[in-house]
Amino acid sequence: MSQSLDRALTLVEQLAGGRKTLDELAAAVGVHKSTVLRLLRTLEAHRFVQREGPHHYRLGTALFDLAQRSLEDRDVRRCAEAALRELNQRTGHTVHLASYEDGEAIYIDKFESKHAVRMYSRIGKRAPLHCTAVGKVLVAALPPQRRRVIAESLDYPKLTENTITSAEEYLAELEKVAERGYAVDNGEHEDFINCIAAPISGPRGVVAAASVSVPKVIAGLDELMSLLPDLLAAAEKASIECGAPAPGKER
Repeated sequence: MSQSLDRALTLVEQLAGGRKTLDELAAAVGVHKSTVLRLLRTLEAHRFVQREGPHHYRLGTALFDLAQRSLEDRDVRRCAEAALRELNQRTGHTVHLASYEDGEAIYIDKFESKHAVRMYSRIGKRAPLHCTAVGKVLVAALPPQRRRVIAESLDYPKLTENTITSAEEYLAELEKVAERGYAVDNGEHEDFINCIAAPISGPRGVVAAASVSVPKVIAGLDELMSLLPDLLAAAEKASIECGAPAPGKER
């Protein structure tokens, strides 16, 4: 066990009970104040701890942000489950639910294909933003300036012949996704897989992306695109369950 990490987590637990002085925290951890001060400065730099006046410390905003993001992920999984399970049963294809985190799309739920040929993926697996349908949907939902910041930060590894390889090309693709309300991965991430994705919204905007993925040996892109109305209907149903207003109703 890391002694420094253990002490830092103990400090966080102590502050969960309310603000504390340096002396109180040193006594709780059982080390010298200089050691506690170094830990507090590191925690403060990452917004897990915040100074309050000259002598007191309290929990910082990062913990509340992490907790909220964790709860939102769990909420969207629960709210979207029925709609996505129904979509999986109706189409027989792999259905994913993904969220955005730290420059990547992360699969937070999966409903397996009914076919013998399946794609490899798992809950918790990270997927690049520039060449996956879920990644495009999640970034397209962001404000244009934020999209550009993300686009210019990516490396654009060329994974297949169809992979987007530049920020400008990616930004143009995101504009299309934002306008039409869905994204397509035409063998851009894996050359033997096609995928379509649509946004799932909550009260404050897009919270996740839902997708249908199919190996090309099972169905071509045209056949997959014929399932777009089913995907959009499922995403709309999941959005309403997640707290988004029903179509035609005011927020």
